[in-house]
Amino acid sequence: MTEAPSTPLPATIAYPVAERLNLVERIHDREVADPYRWLEDTADPRTEAWSQAQDGLTRSWLDAMPGRERLGARLKELMRTGSVSTPTWRAGRAFFTRRGPEQDHPVVVLRESDGTERVLLDVSVLDPSGRTTLDSWSPSLEGTRLAYQVSIGGDEHSLLHVVDVDSGEHLDGPIDRCRYSPVAWLPGGEEFYYVRQVDPALLPEDEKLFHRRVWRHRVGTNPDTDLNVHGEGLGHTYYYGVKLSHDGRWLLVNGSPSTTRHDSVWIADLHGDGELRPVILTEAGARSEAFVARDGKLYLHTSLDAPRFRVCVADPANPAEWTELIGEESDSVLDGVRWLDGDLVVLRTRHAVSELHLHDAATGAHRQVIPMPGTGSLHGMSVVDSLTGHDQDTLWFGWTDFVTPASVFRYSSATGRTELHEAAPGRVELPAVTTQQIAYPSKDGTTVRMFVVSGEQKPDLPRPALLTGYGGFAIGRGPGYSATTLAWVEAGGVWVHVSLRGGDEEGEEWHVDGMRQHKQNVFDDFHAAAEHLVRNGWTTPQQLSIMGGSNGGLLVGAALTQRPDLYAAVVCSAPLLDMVRYEKFLLGRLWADEYGSASVPEELDWLLSYSPYHRVEADVEYPSVLFTVFESDSRVDPNHARKMCAALQHASTSDPAKHPVLIRRETEVGHAGRSVSRTVALAVDQLTFLANATGMEL
Repeated sequence: MTEAPSTPLPATIAYPVAERLNLVERIHDREVADPYRWLEDTADPRTEAWSQAQDGLTRSWLDAMPGRERLGARLKELMRTGSVSTPTWRAGRAFFTRRGPEQDHPVVVLRESDGTERVLLDVSVLDPSGRTTLDSWSPSLEGTRLAYQVSIGGDEHSLLHVVDVDSGEHLDGPIDRCRYSPVAWLPGGEEFYYVRQVDPALLPEDEKLFHRRVWRHRVGTNPDTDLNVHGEGLGHTYYYGVKLSHDGRWLLVNGSPSTTRHDSVWIADLHGDGELRPVILTEAGARSEAFVARDGKLYLHTSLDAPRFRVCVADPANPAEWTELIGEESDSVLDGVRWLDGDLVVLRTRHAVSELHLHDAATGAHRQVIPMPGTGSLHGMSVVDSLTGHDQDTLWFGWTDFVTPASVFRYSSATGRTELHEAAPGRVELPAVTTQQIAYPSKDGTTVRMFVVSGEQKPDLPRPALLTGYGGFAIGRGPGYSATTLAWVEAGGVWVHVSLRGGDEEGEEWHVDGMRQHKQNVFDDFHAAAEHLVRNGWTTPQQLSIMGGSNGGLLVGAALTQRPDLYAAVVCSAPLLDMVRYEKFLLGRLWADEYGSASVPEELDWLLSYSPYHRVEADVEYPSVLFTVFESDSRVDPNHARKMCAALQHASTSDPAKHPVLIRRETEVGHAGRSVSRTVALAVDQLTFLANATGMEL
């Protein structure tokens, strides 16, 4: 695809002036420079003037790049596949989300037992501006009420509402301060448990984003009168989950003091004294979750003494006495479990590829492998509830791979067959691609794997390549449909995702080997992947681009400062980059368990060894860099990218007309959820920037 640019690319670039301070702090006997500290302050007139000047520079560059209109049209087309989620069953009714080919956001749909459907909730109707996103939703046990949460402008500060499913009447809300809150309905639909932050007016300034509690709420009453159920006296950074057994008897609460999960699980008998008692506590250092199944047993899915996870079972009335039911395997990760008609369905991922297995719930014995649609990723499993009189032997699961958009399949234990339940609603002509998983050695000899998507099974000639990964917080990513991936490959490129240490693709040990003092392993894995691609003829350093967001933005920030010779272009999105001061902003203190804290001398040394902002050196030819940030981001402060952009613009000796350093910012959008139209606009800027730097014609 070729297209003449609307305007020629600038022959020269004059970067906006950024005052460089002689600011050096002494921290634990280490001298730490911070010349762009003033860019942390959005209220500083210098910051606003600098940002506006950068806006103009970035748009003049990006808007002139060839192929934009054609790429945007193709991305829109590839996103017209839409998506559909697994159903949540309530008394014969199926609740799910679907996004049609022309829709900017998914809508909540109700399918009645006779097959008729109607839309229950469409945020585009609530707010035609597109600034409102649907964060979560939960129907009552009887399927007569729906709790849902929305946030505005990307801030993720969810507002909780309740509506009557049949009449559409608004029954409750908005209840504020419900960020990341689950909703667990009690029988009857009059009350539910949920998680809400304490009123920030009652908190110290530096703790206003924290202090969550589990509450019991009666629909239609003032939430300020809710019963505080759990969380008082625990650490102020705790996050909580809450769920109820199908009969409403057993309340389960889980909590972790940070995003690096060291879980506690508590259980209460609501038919007894209602007191929450521990099942497992944070001190065990394990990731754990529990549920009470329809057989009345308490099941615990945990990494305790099993870094690849196992399933244990107990009597919920005596949760301290539990036994192993399904053990860990040496070459797969036990990622989830569901109770199904007297059996247990176990989700395993083997090198980031999803598998389903059926086990006997009484003995744990393996019964059979459940047929899967292909080599891909499972997203969500569901079964019918006790009030639904059909399909008691059926499991629904979401599915995607590199050429299959989010669809839903169903498996019947009675027939042993897996079949398509509902495909993504849009029909799109997809490019012909090949996908493969390649193993390679990292710097220390560890075997790492990467997914390679290309037009050829083997490298026919070096091509522009886009390498990406995440490598943190035990978050893994397997095969999945992506319009940006397919558009890049269709244009003649190679797209690569690496299963880096720090993720959970190989279990909790894989995570631990890429965190804290071991964080350099993640970057070594990434560099080794790049070198493998070059060595085997897939690409060259002059054609190799990298892209990552959030913790993945830290990844590519470290990559470009450690190996500027290896990469031609970088897109660094919503990144962490100043690892000395990251804890001082937004949710940063939650991540000290993952990275380490600058308040500890030894840990400051870890952070300074790779902190991208502090690794920028003068007289280095850095690659082309595009930072993309979101002003309403409530997780990672955009000041990281501002400071890093100024540092690179000052230090790089590369010709800025050939290898520019730019920053693109958006307002009224945050770290995560966004509309399809905004997603396309961002992807067009990112891909055209990388294509221009690597010689790809779009």
